[in-house]
Amino acid sequence: MTTTPEGAGSGGARAAAETSGGGALLVVGDVITDVVARHRGPLAPGTDTAAVIRTVPGGAGANVACWAAHWGCSDVRLLGRVGADAADWHERELAACGVRPRLVVDPQAATGTVICLVDTGDAAERTFLTDSGASLRLDPGDWSDTLLDGVARLHLSGYLLFSDPSRALVTVALRAARARGVPVSLDPASAGFLTRLGVDRFLGLVDGLDLLLPSRDEARLLTGLPDAWDAAAKLSRHVPLVVAKQGRDGALVARSGAVSAHVPAVPATATDTTGAGDAFTGAFLAALVAGAEPEDAAREGCRAGAQAVERVGGRPPGRG
Repeated sequence: MTTTPEGAGSGGARAAAETSGGGALLVVGDVITDVVARHRGPLAPGTDTAAVIRTVPGGAGANVACWAAHWGCSDVRLLGRVGADAADWHERELAACGVRPRLVVDPQAATGTVICLVDTGDAAERTFLTDSGASLRLDPGDWSDTLLDGVARLHLSGYLLFSDPSRALVTVALRAARARGVPVSLDPASAGFLTRLGVDRFLGLVDGLDLLLPSRDEARLLTGLPDAWDAAAKLSRHVPLVVAKQGRDGALVARSGAVSAHVPAVPATATDTTGAGDAFTGAFLAALVAGAEPEDAAREGCRAGAQAVERVGGRPPGRG
């Protein structure tokens, strides 16, 4: 395991919710190498399609941690697993964003890689080709209850639910957090993976969550309801607080079976929508740790999401 120096977590220059004594945010999730290919129009099978291609650090869990630090959470920690091929690079990139990483170096698997195909002629929408690699090989042996020391909130990447070892880790982490009274949030991560996992199984695995942050498609899938408001309301009967991200339509905050607020999106010119939901989640959690109410935290999330879509890749700017 590798760690960054203790002082790596100062607040971001554009932070909207400076944390003062609120405790740390611990994120457990995926650390991924993203290969982003930006092209215009349909891919041309059997021949070349012109594209602008960049390799950038990513992963839903890592992105959330970086945006939380950028948005003012002064102590953001990340537990993840990477391959030896890219461990040092990912550690440096996380530290540059103000995150304190605890990266387990897998002795067998390579770092997970995602190819992000971004059609610049179609509202910057993207398609992912995913090789999870080492990221989903986190297991209970990588967990220690001491990771919760000084932690005000635990956030779990939903990708952890899509393999046996990391599912077992989720169970252990949830149990430890409940024993300490630490609230736990989760982002479902992927409608495609959720379909294969199964809705009932997912809802059983996340029993005991305090906060769920699904996308509109994920909320619809988890409830079987086509209307976004109805879906968010129904989910809030399973999880006390649901914040359903709606993309260009902002976010819905739901509690106790009803939507309590609709927060509008912040206008932005989309370049790459990769990581916009992660940016929302990171800023939302930073605001919560700082003591904001969920509705105000959702406004911060929408601000961060707007910033994210104007950048290539899923991370905020580094600290230089």
